[in-house]
Amino acid sequence: MSIEFIFRLIGMVVFTALGIYWGSLLGQSTSPLSGAFPAITYSFVIGLVGALFGLILTPYFTVRPVNALRALLVRISAQSLFSALLGLIVGLIIAALLAFPISMLPAPFGNIIPFVGVVVFGYTGIAIFVMRQNDLFAVLSSFSRGGGKEDAVEGDKSKADARTILLDTSVIIDGRIADIARTGFLAGTLLIPRFVLAELQYIADSADSLRRQRGRRGMEVLSQLQKQSIIPVRLTDIDVEGVREVDDKLVILARQLRCPILTNDYNLNRIAELQGVTVLNVNELANAVKSALLPGEILSIRVIQEGKEAAQGVGYMDDGTMVVVENGREYINKEIPVMVTKVLQTAAGRMIFARPED
Repeated sequence: MSIEFIFRLIGMVVFTALGIYWGSLLGQSTSPLSGAFPAITYSFVIGLVGALFGLILTPYFTVRPVNALRALLVRISAQSLFSALLGLIVGLIIAALLAFPISMLPAPFGNIIPFVGVVVFGYTGIAIFVMRQNDLFAVLSSFSRGGGKEDAVEGDKSKADARTILLDTSVIIDGRIADIARTGFLAGTLLIPRFVLAELQYIADSADSLRRQRGRRGMEVLSQLQKQSIIPVRLTDIDVEGVREVDDKLVILARQLRCPILTNDYNLNRIAELQGVTVLNVNELANAVKSALLPGEILSIRVIQEGKEAAQGVGYMDDGTMVVVENGREYINKEIPVMVTKVLQTAAGRMIFARPED
């Protein structure tokens, strides 16, 4: 039995009793009139309307507002909540200090303006402290370290090291994250929530052999990260209540922790960016580190297969970039120098067109 159903029953009983009471009062006031209905009829009808009202509408002003407020608080970070509370306290203190002199104004201003001041200063305090929350916490952390210049410099230097990076299931299964972590280019702590680990285990136990193989590879990659990575890897039990999808949980958790998400999932990338969450995409990193080539440059390519067009040959660079060689079919299984003629950037990656060097 859900809590909403219980509140429906309670509301039905309460509003039925109120309806019967009001109906009896209305019946007693109208019964002396000629042609009026008996008091019991008014009690029955209005009581029935009250029961229907309580059964249908009670959750809309009891349970559902509380659930909506709870969902809103879940999406707001602890830093923002603390800043809003601190701003509210400061605003109320200022309003209280000004309330006494303002109350000396002639009526009705002396009675109305103090209340208006409480609302205005409370809202202003919340707005200012939430907008400047990063500066506020920087000042508080500086005071906690003693406020010295050397500590401030060390704090700036260790800011990247203290960063938390959320890992998505797709980037663990992909496997390249282990190599990237070993290079030292990632600074911070790799954070893996339990719900990501549960999804990875679900994939590893799948009946589909391909999905099962990918899940087990993800488990091996995770083991490598914990044993060989030069940056710390940490599992966390933090969960997001009221949300079932793993991608939605990651986005909400990233907003709460104010940290980026490491992924190669295109859909998660777009959803996170739309909600203002920083995304580190492994595919974008791979495209960014590919060697830049200009038309006219010479490189050595081993032609391994035929192309789609007549007389074309296809080879690949060390980073996996496809090179289409014009008139390269006759050089299959041979390594030849080619001259770049065109570089084409597509959504799937980059293609290079070349011809054998004369």
